[in-house]
Amino acid sequence: MKLVRHLAISCALSAVLFGCAAPHGQPSKGSEVLAPSEVLDFPTLYAENCAGCHGVNRRAGAAISLSDPVYLAIAKDAAISTVISKGVSGTAMPAFAQSSGGMLTDKQIAVITSGIRSSWGHPGILDAANPPSYAAKSSGNLAHGELAYKTYCESCHGPGGHGGSKGSSITDDSFLGLVSDQGLRTIVITGRPELGAPDWRGNVPGKPMSEQEVTDVVAWLGSRRVQNPGQPYSVSNYAQH
Repeated sequence: MKLVRHLAISCALSAVLFGCAAPHGQPSKGSEVLAPSEVLDFPTLYAENCAGCHGVNRRAGAAISLSDPVYLAIAKDAAISTVISKGVSGTAMPAFAQSSGGMLTDKQIAVITSGIRSSWGHPGILDAANPPSYAAKSSGNLAHGELAYKTYCESCHGPGGHGGSKGSSITDDSFLGLVSDQGLRTIVITGRPELGAPDWRGNVPGKPMSEQEVTDVVAWLGSRRVQNPGQPYSVSNYAQH
């Protein structure tokens, strides 16, 4: 009887201390590491795929904050999902979908898209504001865009967009080479509040930018792009060296 009792006590202690109740060679419950394609936790997916450019803790990084309420009010889920999936050609935004050469599954992209909206969206925040549309509805006029720039942007970004006392250059060739027309439009509408740049309503008190003025100023900015951005010398000078 003493031997049986000692064996029972030893087994119980072993189960508590070492998990002997689990079969040998099998991981204990909850210890399995998920494969990357099986991670469906929004905070993890955002931190590992988005925060590097769009910032952490609702702070913007090099790119706009995805928690910006104006951005979430004008951008529909389909547009956000498409950008995540396919990226934006010619910019710093890569494609994340496996179907486009990325690492994320369609389900993971859906989690990120819905997580952005459910975590940071403010339904109805612009209902009375009549904001410009996320995507342009018409072609832009360069001459009108230059006038719109002078009216709404020049006081901060300087003549010709080369920078001023309150804002950086927005016609810099490297900057324009890394941002799409849609990216420019988004910034014009949403602003960059963390940098002190107002949205489309705040450039001139009491005079928000119209749908067409946003389209025109984006067209004017886009027309300032150069073929070989970021080069301090001409291509011929590079060839000589």
